[in-house]
Amino acid sequence: MSKLSNTSDNQSNKKLIICFFGIFFAYFLFGIIQEWITRTEYGELKERFTFTYCLVFFQCIANSIFSKLVLSYEKTKNDGSNKWLYPVCALTYLGAMLASNEALQHVSYPTQVLGKSVKPVPVMIFGVLIAHKRYHKAKYLAVLMIVLGIVLFMYKDKKTKPLDDPLPNHPFALIGFGELLLIVSLAMDGLTGAIQDRINGSHNRTNPHTMMYLMNIWSCFYLFFTIILTGEIFEFALFMQKFPNVVVKLILLSILGCIGQHFIFTTITNFGPLKCSIITTTRKFFTILGSVIIFSNPMSSRQWLGSVLVFIGLALDSKYGKEIKQKN
Repeated sequence: MSKLSNTSDNQSNKKLIICFFGIFFAYFLFGIIQEWITRTEYGELKERFTFTYCLVFFQCIANSIFSKLVLSYEKTKNDGSNKWLYPVCALTYLGAMLASNEALQHVSYPTQVLGKSVKPVPVMIFGVLIAHKRYHKAKYLAVLMIVLGIVLFMYKDKKTKPLDDPLPNHPFALIGFGELLLIVSLAMDGLTGAIQDRINGSHNRTNPHTMMYLMNIWSCFYLFFTIILTGEIFEFALFMQKFPNVVVKLILLSILGCIGQHFIFTTITNFGPLKCSIITTTRKFFTILGSVIIFSNPMSSRQWLGSVLVFIGLALDSKYGKEIKQKN
């Protein structure tokens, strides 16, 4: 029994490592191409690509087609998961993404990244409250250490405010509309993770591509009405006619999105949304850390402390990361 258990654990660890690097590389390239699309100035008038809803809509279409093709190839039987939860899950998923994107209109990108670094905390809290998950005490400590370490690593000191600045200096002055949107986004992330936990119950574990297909097809449904009602689809069509070379970039983005989502949903169905949120959060940390090391940039004492906390937290998570028991 011990040999079988060790073999199973080794296979599970290998799958987790593959998922980590799959998510890391797919979304690393995804981010580069997305920035290429949205930051390029097109034509003589230097127009920008600002069609967020359409961008997400066509990514969801590509993800739906990809997952449906995989399901057809696998000929997967019905998994018995609660299909009625998918439209709710897709709604919270889109809510988190749209709130996060809208927050960028009111806060800086580093602030948004810093805020989203706390994502594993609401995912864990809502998982315990809604999906009735239970974890080893060390797991809670591990998540807190990872989040605190990333926040310490990414936080940048703000410039000292002039004495004659008329704005109030109390803590509540730091919370504006952008910060509230980030809180909404984090809450939606937590709800999404909890609903995915309920879908992926211990007795009816779903197929990753079934979850991927149903989440994306419902997202397509919501976004279709959004781009029609806002009129964004018509502006997007005109932009594509003027700059058809953007289509190639969108196809590359969709391919990388399909690969990234394949690994994300594989992680969720095999290891849970919390593990997935830890991977996606630490991915940003390792990207920045790698950049610091490669280009020999100096690290402050706070960043060194943050790095140590992240690695200790990851070590604790790898040892005590399994769920204890699910309540009935």
